[in-house]
Amino acid sequence: MTIDDLIAKQTRITRQESPHCDSVSFDRDTANAFQRYVNETLAFAIKRGGFMYGTVSEEGKVEVDFIYEPPQQGLEDDLVLLRDPEEEKLVDAIAAGLGRKRVGFIFTKTLMQSKMDYTFSNKEILQSAELHAESELKEWVTVVVKLEANEDGTADVHFEAFQMSDMCVKLFKDGWFVTEFGEDDDPKLSKMKKDVVVGGKDVKEVDNDFFLVVVKIFDHQGPLSSSFPIENRNNLVTMKALKSHLERAKSLPFVKRISDFHLLLFLAKSHGLGSDVPALAECVETQTAVPEGYQLLIESMADTS
Repeated sequence: MTIDDLIAKQTRITRQESPHCDSVSFDRDTANAFQRYVNETLAFAIKRGGFMYGTVSEEGKVEVDFIYEPPQQGLEDDLVLLRDPEEEKLVDAIAAGLGRKRVGFIFTKTLMQSKMDYTFSNKEILQSAELHAESELKEWVTVVVKLEANEDGTADVHFEAFQMSDMCVKLFKDGWFVTEFGEDDDPKLSKMKKDVVVGGKDVKEVDNDFFLVVVKIFDHQGPLSSSFPIENRNNLVTMKALKSHLERAKSLPFVKRISDFHLLLFLAKSHGLGSDVPALAECVETQTAVPEGYQLLIESMADTS
């Protein structure tokens, strides 16, 4: 018996009873903007995902104030993130200006998946473990959004929050997960490269539920709006969208009119402002007056539409 075999014998997978975060709360407008798109536009036919940004309190309460949707390809049973490191740097810089950071990952379960008897599929466990491990945030939250049928024939959108267990993240970091999937694989089981002990038995397949720790979920009304068109969706966002957004809110102070993460990201990706956007984000965070030069520049950009 090799050393690896001995270590494997000691790798016991049990359910983790308590998460490292006390709860997760969603800004209502943010949650609504995400669920409305996946429900009304995508009709839960393909998967969609995003990174959640917000704050973590000393007590471990996570608040989500906006969702960044990276470039991606959604399939019926898989979500391929086509991540753009440069865009993510902009996102993180804006978030820092807003006093926020990346706190979790959100994805949808398709209608086809909802008919299956699993909470997370093996692909979802692997992707969620990878993103949790990458974050190195112990309060990192993973949220799944799905459509659930009611007894009267209607259906409601449900948000469910989890943390990946410590063991799940460790096994991922240590390279124990089989990362190739075959057609005959049971999606509710995750395959291991070596035997692990579950319930006193040596196995190479683990029920995905062993890796999930339930997190309480709430909602709140945050300080940002989510009314500007959201990045990396099927619609191209143009200066015309900026103009109509500013006009819709013209009765408000200018800082209120730009208090939208998606608008700030659009400005950051536009040639006129770029690196100045984190400073604008700080104005939004503190709700202080936007310097006149910035306001004139943004308004002139909108007028070019």
